[in-house]
Amino acid sequence: MKQMQSIKRIGIIGVSIVIAIGVLFLVYTLGFKSGFEQTKNIEISGVANLEHEEDVADFNLFWETWNVLKSKYVSSEKVDDNQALVYGAIQGLVASLGDQNSVFFPPEDAQEFTNEIEGHFSGIGAEIGLDENRQLIIVAPLANTPAEKAGIQAGDYILEIDGETTRGLNTAQAVQKIRGEIGTDVVLSIFREGEGEKDITITRARIDLPTLDFKRLNREGDEDENGDIAYIRIYNFYEQSPFEFQQAALKALLYGSKGIVLDLRNNPGGYLHAATFIGGWFVEKGEVIVQEEFREPLATQTFTSQGPSLLSSKPITILINKGSASASEIVAGALKEQNNATIIGETSFGKGTVQELVPLSGKAMVKVTIAHWLTPQGHQIDGNGITPDITLEKDATQDPTTPTYTAGTDSWIKKAVDTLNQKITQ
Repeated sequence: MKQMQSIKRIGIIGVSIVIAIGVLFLVYTLGFKSGFEQTKNIEISGVANLEHEEDVADFNLFWETWNVLKSKYVSSEKVDDNQALVYGAIQGLVASLGDQNSVFFPPEDAQEFTNEIEGHFSGIGAEIGLDENRQLIIVAPLANTPAEKAGIQAGDYILEIDGETTRGLNTAQAVQKIRGEIGTDVVLSIFREGEGEKDITITRARIDLPTLDFKRLNREGDEDENGDIAYIRIYNFYEQSPFEFQQAALKALLYGSKGIVLDLRNNPGGYLHAATFIGGWFVEKGEVIVQEEFREPLATQTFTSQGPSLLSSKPITILINKGSASASEIVAGALKEQNNATIIGETSFGKGTVQELVPLSGKAMVKVTIAHWLTPQGHQIDGNGITPDITLEKDATQDPTTPTYTAGTDSWIKKAVDTLNQKITQ
């Protein structure tokens, strides 16, 4: 792995951690010929043990393999825990879909995942995913976290974790290896285009996710308490974002802002309802914000703006980069197509699938992909992303170890304000 010379970037097909709010019910069944003690008897149709018919699954093979492992595997202690074997089998079942966003969580992992989406966990503070070659990649370092402070950047490929190759790992497995006790170190061996390989040591900490920043800028792009440009940076679309965005939007109205810069850089996404709520401030009531395309064509759903649309008449520019994913792509796509927003920066990550989080027995859960997201005009986000109207290169003057965006020194914000000035005077 350390001999790796280059990695071809082709296209990004997904990222973990983005959740569509929906009805969390699923009939989840497992058919066994016989089971170990305390396993429930479950009746299943279309499954056989001995018959080898074309349209049925042969569970006899499963139990044959089970017996071989239990009787022959060299480390008996590793096959003593029957429940752990079942969890592994279920993980393999979900992995057979070939979809990195569909994941089974055993009880302990399920609790960690719940803590994360509620906005607090211990680790390094980075969203990770897989490219279409199934290589682990940093989607975005989260603001003011150990990962960002150590210099981790969106687009970094993770080759090794503490000296162990990441080949074959899915995102859930990688997260388990990266997380650990607060105050301990983890070493990521990364490959960065244009720079090659390097090892980065990161000290784990408790991660409390920031949600939103609001500033007033003047027409030069500098922070100014009397400025008439509202700068709103949204870090994620989790639980607190609708409330905090509403407060920021009311400030923009109260201060008489002439235009808005919406900064979605390195925003890895979050909840669908948060994206549609925020989009509703910019898109006229009743207009489409996003479409969900399910396996059955007639099941496609359309999510429209519920208002209040109080910012729909304000000129707007939106900053995105390759770390902008899922819910942030929904908002950027909706405002581009429905509100004539100017998109500035890089093509976004391209994570446009919907996951439903389904609780299972024993406090386990499964995250399963159920739909694709489409923009109002039918553009599929997954694998494509949102293309900017104005493409910018990474600011070479920006210190990569402190990639926090600051009005007055950030050239991208300056460009967004300059573009906004032209829209305001038109």
